[in-house]
Amino acid sequence: MSDILHRRGLMFVLSSPSGAGKTTVSRRLLARDPNLQISISVTTRTRRPSEVDGEDYYFIDEKEFSRMTMNQELLEYARVFGNFYGTPKAPVERALDEGRDVLFDIDWQGTRQLRSNKNSRRDLVSVFILPPSMDELERRLRTRAQDSDAVVKERMAKAKDEISHWDEYDYVVVNEDLEKTLETVSAILNGERHHKKRQKIRIQQFVDALCKE
Repeated sequence: MSDILHRRGLMFVLSSPSGAGKTTVSRRLLARDPNLQISISVTTRTRRPSEVDGEDYYFIDEKEFSRMTMNQELLEYARVFGNFYGTPKAPVERALDEGRDVLFDIDWQGTRQLRSNKNSRRDLVSVFILPPSMDELERRLRTRAQDSDAVVKERMAKAKDEISHWDEYDYVVVNEDLEKTLETVSAILNGERHHKKRQKIRIQQFVDALCKE
């Protein structure tokens, strides 16, 4: 059965305003799902002390980023808070061809680019994570203590614009309780894996074989 129903992997996008929970949900999903791997983005921003090059991001300069965009080596890219971010194409395509699912932690700009590309659109499943309130979003940003007051204010100002793009996504989840959010997102992923359009060989062939037994 596994050979008959072998499928191409999917691109599973999680987006949210900064602090709404997408990174935490992403890490928890990866820890519990062996067939899911993270797409590691390139970025021109400065590495934070807790980050590891090649695990959190590939940290590159703007010259290298420009070269990658010119050579069409990125599936999507965007400028966020003055820094560039992008998704390298080659490792994603390799994983999808092998039937592995790839998790994307990107914003609405990157998601829109993926959806506008007819080649990546077929593999795309997108989820937008909302905070339960703006007050809670600000509390979470301040609790993680990674950014200055000025940066927190900038992120809060940008959050409403990011949230306004929720309707461009396939699914929307309000992250009021992390465990419930995790279970909901996991259910979406598992459901999409069984969608008939993702099978490399039509399920009809398998059904016909069953009926002959």
